[in-house]
Amino acid sequence: MTSLGPYEFSADDVERTLRIGPTLFDLLVADLPASAANAVAPYRARAEIDLADVAPHDRGAALGLVWGEWRSAMHAVRETGAFGPSAVGTATGLFLGDGGVPKAPVDAIDVGYGGVVGDRQNDRLNHGRPWQALCLWSTEVIDSFRAEGHPLAPGLAGENVSITGLPWERVRPGVQLRLGDVLAEVSAYAVPCKKNAGWFVDGRFDAMHHRHGPRSRVYATVLEAGTIHVGDPVLLEPGD
Repeated sequence: MTSLGPYEFSADDVERTLRIGPTLFDLLVADLPASAANAVAPYRARAEIDLADVAPHDRGAALGLVWGEWRSAMHAVRETGAFGPSAVGTATGLFLGDGGVPKAPVDAIDVGYGGVVGDRQNDRLNHGRPWQALCLWSTEVIDSFRAEGHPLAPGLAGENVSITGLPWERVRPGVQLRLGDVLAEVSAYAVPCKKNAGWFVDGRFDAMHHRHGPRSRVYATVLEAGTIHVGDPVLLEPGD
C-alpha cells in the first residue's frame, strides 16, 4: 500500500493512476482558454519527466511526484479564473451499495478520503482509487436522457450524489465542490461500462460518455471528509 497524505493506493491503484496520468492532464485543460493550458504546461512537463526518470525504479515515489504536479496544476488553473464564478445547487439524492449498480438511496452519507463509508465497488480494477472517491451526476442530465426515452433514474448508474441546479457543463475536472461538510475536487469523467446498458434504449450506455458533451458522471477526490445530507447545498467553486 502506498500512502500520500490521507490517501491510500493499492499496488494496482498506483499502476493504473500512473498509466492514466497523461489523460488526467488532458482532461484538465480540454476546452479551456489558452491561459489555462499555459498554466498547466510546466506541471505536466515535470510530471512527464518524473514518469520517465523515476517510474521504472520506484513506482510509489513516481506516484507521489505525479500526484503533486497534477494537484498543483488544478490550483494553477483555478488561479487563472478559467473555472468561473461560484454557483449553488442541491444534493437531491444520495446513494451507496454493496457493489455494482444500481445503488440504494439513503438520507445521508459519511464521506472519508477513500470514499463513501459503507459503499463498495465490485470492480476494483476500474474503480475505487482515491481520485474516484465520489461519483457525482446531474438530475437535469438524467431528465434529459429520460426525455429521450431512456429508463434512467437517480442512483441507477452508480452515482453517490445526484445534484440539481448546477450548470453541468461547468462541473469538470479541476473544479471544487462543497457538498454539505465535504470539500471535493472533480478529477475525471466516469467512463461508462456495459453494466449500465439496462438504463439505455438498445443498451446504448455510451450515450453518457463525455465525448458526447456535458452528460457524463464525474469522479472527485475528497479534500475534506464529512457528511452529506439530502437537501444540503452544493457550492461550485466555493473559494476561500
